[in-house]
Amino acid sequence: MAQEVFDQVQLVLREIEGSQPRTEDELEQFRIRFLGSKNIIKPLFGEIKNISNDRKKEFGQLINSAKVAAENKYLEINEKLEEASLGRSVEAIDLTKPGFPIQRGSRHPVSIVMNEMIEIFSRIGFTVAEDREIEDDWHNFTAMNTPEDHPARDMQDTFYLKNSVTRLLRTHTSSVQARTMTAQKPPIRIIAPGRVYRNETISARSHCQFHQIEGLYIDKEVSFADMKQTLLYFAREMYGVETDIRLRPSYFPFTEPSAEMDVYLGLADERSKKLTKGTGWLEVLGCGMVDPQVLENCGIDSEVYTGYAFGIGIERSAMQRYNISDIRSIFENDIRFLRQFVSA
Repeated sequence: MAQEVFDQVQLVLREIEGSQPRTEDELEQFRIRFLGSKNIIKPLFGEIKNISNDRKKEFGQLINSAKVAAENKYLEINEKLEEASLGRSVEAIDLTKPGFPIQRGSRHPVSIVMNEMIEIFSRIGFTVAEDREIEDDWHNFTAMNTPEDHPARDMQDTFYLKNSVTRLLRTHTSSVQARTMTAQKPPIRIIAPGRVYRNETISARSHCQFHQIEGLYIDKEVSFADMKQTLLYFAREMYGVETDIRLRPSYFPFTEPSAEMDVYLGLADERSKKLTKGTGWLEVLGCGMVDPQVLENCGIDSEVYTGYAFGIGIERSAMQRYNISDIRSIFENDIRFLRQFVSA
C-alpha cells in the first residue's frame, strides 16, 4: 500500500514536468489541476498516515517537491505568456503615428489678476502674508473692532462650523492682519491675498465666495497722504499711467477715517459707460487709517504707531479687465470659458 502511494506521487511529478501550457486557458487548467482548492496533490497529503514511520520524512519531502514543482511551473509559464502578450501589444502600435497632442493649460483669470497685484505691491516693499480660511470669531470680527453686537456684522454674514458659534469661514483677509499684528512688532508692511466667504445670494454680481487682497502698513507717523500716494501708484501700475483716482468718504469698523477709491475709466466707449454706470468712475477698493482700537486690540500702542489698510476685490478687477459680465462664470470651471485665458 505504501509503495502505491509513492508511485502516485511520482506520476504527479512526471505529469507536472511534462505539462507545457501554451495559452492562458491551458495555464488556468494547469493551475486548477495542481494548485486549485480541489487539486490532485492535496489528497496525497492525507495518505501520510498510511506510511511507516521510517519513511514518513521521505514521503513528506517527495510530496512537497511535487507542490513546489507545480508552483514553479505555473510562475514560469505565466511570466512567458505575459511577456509574449506585451510583445504583441507593442508590435500592434504604429510608432510612426503622431502622438496625442497635449492641450496647453491656462491660468485662471483670478490668478492672473491676483499675481499682477502682488507683483505691484511687492515692488514697493509689501510682503505676502497668508493664513487659515477657517477662523475664530476674535480674529475675524472682534479684533477688527466688530464685537458681537456690532451692526456691521450683518454686512458680513458668513458660514459657521457645525455645532460651533466661534469657528467660521473668514469673511475677509483682515483676519490675517489681526494675526500678523498680534505676532509681529511694527513696522509692518504686508498684503494678504486669499479666498473669503459671505453668506450671500448667488447672482451675476455676487457669490458666496470670492478673493481679496488686503494691505496693511503700520509704523510711526504714517499718514492718510502716505496711503493715497501708495494707492495712486497701484492704480497707475494696474490701470495705466494716466489713471486718475478719487477717494470718497465711507465707513468701515476697522478704519477711521475711511474711504472708497474709484479709478477713472472715462466714457469713450460703451463698455466703460456700462461698467461705470455712465459716470466714468469705477469703484475698486476700500481703504482708511487703521482705527486706534484695532491697534490696541492687537497689542500695538496707538499713541506711538499709526497705519493704513485697504482691501481690493479681485473678481471685480478681473471682470473689468476681461469683460466678464457674470461672476458665476469664474467659479463654474467651464473649460470653454477658461480656454480664453491660455495666452494671457
